[in-house]
Amino acid sequence: MMARMPPSDSPFAGSDPRARPIAVFDSGVGGLTVLHELLVRLPREDFVYLGDTARFPYGERAPEEIERFAAEIAEELLHRGAKLLVVACNSATSAALPSLSARMRQTTLGIDVMGVVRPEALRAVAATRTGRIGLLATPTTVASGAYERAVSAVDPHVALHAVPCPTLASIIQAGEQFDEQAVATVRAACEPLRAAGVDTVILGCTHYPLISPMLQRTLGPEVTLVTSGAALARQVEHALSTRDLRHPRADGEGEYRFLCTGDVHAFRELGTGFLQMPLGEVEHVELASVEAVAS
Repeated sequence: MMARMPPSDSPFAGSDPRARPIAVFDSGVGGLTVLHELLVRLPREDFVYLGDTARFPYGERAPEEIERFAAEIAEELLHRGAKLLVVACNSATSAALPSLSARMRQTTLGIDVMGVVRPEALRAVAATRTGRIGLLATPTTVASGAYERAVSAVDPHVALHAVPCPTLASIIQAGEQFDEQAVATVRAACEPLRAAGVDTVILGCTHYPLISPMLQRTLGPEVTLVTSGAALARQVEHALSTRDLRHPRADGEGEYRFLCTGDVHAFRELGTGFLQMPLGEVEHVELASVEAVAS
């Protein structure tokens, strides 16, 4: 399937589809851990990242509300000429991926939408030796059952032990991941997983890789931690090749730019640590209201 052109009022209308950017979004800055892996694996590509920081966190919102947020973000990114949409938010992937994929099929572009859940499930099942996998995620992600379904689709004999973490993403987003509250929160979240004897743990929120050393120390060196960034980057690379959408530039590095719905200065200050690369200017955006499309 060849990608269709952007809306007629988009600055990308009439351009080579391959030269359009890959769009990435999250509820905050956690998705920058995914963007980091994409920038490393796909250096020729251009990217546009949108952080919905004005409405962060998504982790305890209703699925219907997250679906609407995702639809509004998708409309903005379509106008920016996206050739592929990466949902770098576990809560949004769990709650909104089906409706968002339906929207992309029914509206202007018909572009591929890729989320973080399935790549992590595949890696976790491949990594486990005992068939006991743990999941740390927001309450919305856990309640959705998305990881249970994804893991069971790969191997129905694997057991998933899920632990909801209602405050952990907010602690990390606030830059307080190394204080005593964060340590206590991590220990409390990991205790059920230690008791269950899991040998692999899915970090089901894109904020959590920032505290991987703390999680590894608490869970023990024998436990494998699974994050979404690297696996999703490989999946994106394969999708671009299959759709003949690899950027045509032969050498040099692509550009990346940032949008956020909240305070741009706070985004820039916090985001550099997540991206581990220069952040540059951040543009503030106001999202237009739209209704989610039923899947």
